Amino acid sequence: MNDVLLCPSMMCADFSKLQEEVKLLDKAGVDIFHMDIMDGSFVPNFSMGIQDFEFVRSATQKQVDVHLMINNPGNYVELFANMGADIIYIHPEADQQPTRTLEKIRTLGKIPGIAINPGTSVASIKELLYLVDYVMVMTVNPGFAGQKYLEFVNGKLEELAAVKSKYEFELMVDGAISPEKIVELSKLGVTGFVLGTSTLFGKEKSYKEIIQETKQTRINV
Repeated sequence: MNDVLLCPSMMCADFSKLQEEVKLLDKAGVDIFHMDIMDGSFVPNFSMGIQDFEFVRSATQKQVDVHLMINNPGNYVELFANMGADIIYIHPEADQQPTRTLEKIRTLGKIPGIAINPGTSVASIKELLYLVDYVMVMTVNPGFAGQKYLEFVNGKLEELAAVKSKYEFELMVDGAISPEKIVELSKLGVTGFVLGTSTLFGKEKSYKEIIQETKQTRINV
């Protein structure tokens, strides 16, 4: 088992030296830069802005995703597509017409994904699985870094892992992803991990050391 996607959550980066952060993460071997956009309404917090997204996008040749934790994301997918987002995640709970929005993302030449909150059932989004390449399960309540992992979401991950080959999507997780959780969730069938303060940021080791160790650990699962 050696295919793994490691995605730094850029809301956890040091914004006083963002260019250096992107450069170090890039050299460390991360796979996708993960950008959270929050509107203070769908989730009770504000996060990265358009200028932050544009800066990270301009600083790397690697894929950059955008996680739209906002109401009515369909109104904004074209904006982020035009700014160079490779993968666009929406929350079906926040969109009255998620099918239309996901089709729009594909039409714009971008990769559609859905992010689902801890309280959202697999049954409620099953029809959307035909339309996406990525399914990202929130393993904490979205909006803030540093929360505790919600163990009950493991059942949802098992459900999705059982059908991911049928629908052909990558199964991702976001929220309190520690090195131990990467091992545990890899065994459940998760292939992509958004990394924040639990594994990557604010540690004594370099980004390169952490990414290499994490990939090696995942290979050995």
